[in-house]
Formats: sequence, structure tokens, C-alpha cells
Amino acid sequence: MNNIAIRTHRFRNLKSAFLLIAGLTLASAAFAGDGLLDIPVRDIDGRERTLSDFKGKAILIVNVASKCGYTSQYDGLEKLYQQHKKEGLVIAGFPCNQFFGQEPGSNEEIKAFCRERYGVSFPMFAKLDVKGSDQHPLFKALTGDESSLPGKVSWNFNKFLVNREGKLVARFGSSTKPASEKLLKAISQELKEKP
Repeated sequence: MNNIAIRTHRFRNLKSAFLLIAGLTLASAAFAGDGLLDIPVRDIDGRERTLSDFKGKAILIVNVASKCGYTSQYDGLEKLYQQHKKEGLVIAGFPCNQFFGQEPGSNEEIKAFCRERYGVSFPMFAKLDVKGSDQHPLFKALTGDESSLPGKVSWNFNKFLVNREGKLVARFGSSTKPASEKLLKAISQELKEKP
């Protein structure tokens, strides 16, 4: 190979590397924004969906369980949903059985329990893992190193507030009740922000 051919070959390799890095950077930036809303999930009835169905609304994502000391929070979550859904609040319940087996039922059993016991009408999703090797991509995005508020899910009924633009803006532990002042204040702030 002569010098011109070598330089051309190196230039092409550098150009390819640059394009790859630029593409990965753009993909990472997209995932940090609306990408959260585009992560595939299954609803409680097994249908493929994404949270982009709720784009332009504030979303409170909660990992839930039917046999937990915090299970009565379903009642408060439903009240919160009824009070603020017209203003643009959505509550999204994601059952998880990773904390001492406190959500052992099938999706059908979970759905029946939530409706019959607590009158839940907010969107419920299929049971998934919120931590560990099989952690669902949604919870990886919410809690991983790339998250604006990283850190493991500590227990059932952790709460993640996503703003109208699809960005995580606040998170709360299990002991933060749906009627707590700090949660209501954060939700109120997001509901004031128009899409």
C-alpha cells in the first residue's frame, strides 16, 4: 500500500469510529429523555404498550405488592388518581414479587385483588423484576447509573415521579404515603407545568 492509500484507509476508519461514537451519544441522549416513555412494557392484561401512551402527563410509577405492610397504599393511590387525573396525573402500578414473595399471584389474580379490594382504576402493568439480573429495562432506566436519581428500589411501593416531558424528577420511598405533603407538593408542581 502506498502512503496515500494508507492515509485514506486510516481516514475511513477514523470516520467510521467517529460516526459510531456520535450515534451512541445520540442514542444515549434520546434514552435519557423521551426514551423512558418508549421502553416496552406489558399491561396487566398482557398487551404490549409503552408509557408514551401517557406523554404530556405526569406519571407516578409505583412498584406494588398485594401482601405487604404498605398494600393499603393502593387506597391512597386510587384517591390521588381520582383527584388529579383530570389535571394530567397518571399512576402506573407495576407488581413485583422480589421482596419476601409479597406478590405471589398471577397478573389476573393481582388485577382482581386490586379492583375488588381497593377499587383500583389507574393503569396496572404485568408483574416484573425491579432489581437484580432480570431487572426490567424501565426500572433499570429509573434506578441505574444513567438515571437522574440513581439507587436501588428498596422495597414495595417505591414511587418515581416522571414529568410531562418524560423525565424522572423525584422519587420517594415506601413509607411516603400517597397523601404525604412532600409527594403532593412534587405532583402539584409537575401538574402546574403545561406540556
